[in-house]
Amino acid sequence: MIRPQWVWEMLGPEGTPLTAPVSPVFTNRFDAEQWLGGLWRDLAGDGVRTAHLLHDGLQAAPAVRLSTELSPAHG
Repeated sequence: MIRPQWVWEMLGPEGTPLTAPVSPVFTNRFDAEQWLGGLWRDLAGDGVRTAHLLHDGLQAAPAVRLSTELSPAHG
């Protein structure tokens, strides 16, 4: 039985794929999202600006923008 593969594609400021950092391969979406949720600040600090969740090589969800900058409050 072939298990589904979930992996994050990391994009830099220009929108081009980065060779590092590299996402582990996950067997389920929950674990993939937990991993990104726990490390997004570190990834943003390493130059990752956007992450795409891929399922068996195809984009499975909208892109996630990573930023440690605070946006002004709307009010």
